[in-house]
Amino acid sequence: MGSPVSPVVADIFMEDFEQKALDTAPAKPKMYKRYVDDTFAVLPNDKVSAFLDHLNSISSNIKFTMELEANNKLAFLDVLILRNPDNTLGHTVYRKPTHTDKYLNGSSHHHPSQLATVGKSLFQRARKICDENHIAGELQHVKRVLQRNQLKTPHQRHKGPKPPSVERDNYFYFSFHPF
Repeated sequence: MGSPVSPVVADIFMEDFEQKALDTAPAKPKMYKRYVDDTFAVLPNDKVSAFLDHLNSISSNIKFTMELEANNKLAFLDVLILRNPDNTLGHTVYRKPTHTDKYLNGSSHHHPSQLATVGKSLFQRARKICDENHIAGELQHVKRVLQRNQLKTPHQRHKGPKPPSVERDNYFYFSFHPF
């Protein structure tokens, strides 16, 4: 690790590993998704352990662990996957229990474009991740979070006359080189 090609080599290795694993699996997952080192698979309950054992038997260089759904929920990256009563899957934004909803404060001295990006990115994330049953609740959450952080929603920024511009200090970047 540390070399610029390491992530590329790791990804190529994992693609080859997955192809072998899925081709020879004792039970084929109904769904299998991977992002870097996180994998999501859907299998019948009685096949999960065998599939994990199979993955771990392919290479001594790779060790898979698993997290099972609890209360019909499972987090994968920043998506909370929910099992609906009809066994279909729903999805909404996942936040770790330690998440604080603290972002740049609107009264801070950040450039206005940086402040504007916070709300924009949170709304975009909600629209990309949430299903139709969860989007309204997530958008309301984002609005409350922006208000608590003294930030405006994207459409609030465009209302009213343009505020007067304020001169700002120049910013510099200094690089540090050890002796």
